[in-house]
Amino acid sequence: MKYVCVLFVAFVLVMCSMPEKQRRLFIAGDSTAQTYDVERTLMRGWGQEIQSYLDSSLFVVVNHAKAGRSTKSFISESRWDSLISQVREDDVVVIQFGHNDTSSRPERYASEKDYKANLRMMIEQTRSKGAEPVLITSIVMRTFVDGNLVDDRLKKYPVFMKQVAREEGVSLIDANTFMRDTVLLLGPEKSKDLYLWIGAGVDSTYKEGREDDTHMCEAGARAVAEYIASELKEIYM
Repeated sequence: MKYVCVLFVAFVLVMCSMPEKQRRLFIAGDSTAQTYDVERTLMRGWGQEIQSYLDSSLFVVVNHAKAGRSTKSFISESRWDSLISQVREDDVVVIQFGHNDTSSRPERYASEKDYKANLRMMIEQTRSKGAEPVLITSIVMRTFVDGNLVDDRLKKYPVFMKQVAREEGVSLIDANTFMRDTVLLLGPEKSKDLYLWIGAGVDSTYKEGREDDTHMCEAGARAVAEYIASELKEIYM
């Protein structure tokens, strides 16, 4: 009996020491989440930074985000098909679109009805694989007018996403509100440090400099990545 007890204790200790099941974290999104060539540009997406804030024994990031894509074009270009074909049971698929869905370009534009339908299709197909969808609202576009932060270019699309998340019972990470609060606290000048506001001769891709209120530099991408990672840990750990 003593020998059996020793074996049982040893078994429990081994089981407790075993790592939790590793999940793959797929990212469907646009330029704000994309992975960029660090040798060519200072522009960064939160998707290329998030692995630094996640235990690789629990999550491995697979980033499919691509600049200029909306829910409509991500689907029409078969990028979604490519992503979902790789997804397996217990994976997590995070979905962040909105910036380009508001575009005047017909290949990108998705009406409220189509935007919601596209999100629901992505949710349904993710669930059909036994994986879990997570919706993430779009990064705030840093636009100050008379010292006040204005974000009218995103229109109501972050709200549309929140409605879909609520109706479909999907976890939602509100990166839009997080970044809005961060930008407001920093103010019109200091908040530039999070975005791609750079002078001439600093970035080989933008040799004449850039004043970009949408895309982020490393500091901004890391801030968003850390926030999203912390929210994912709340959901899955």
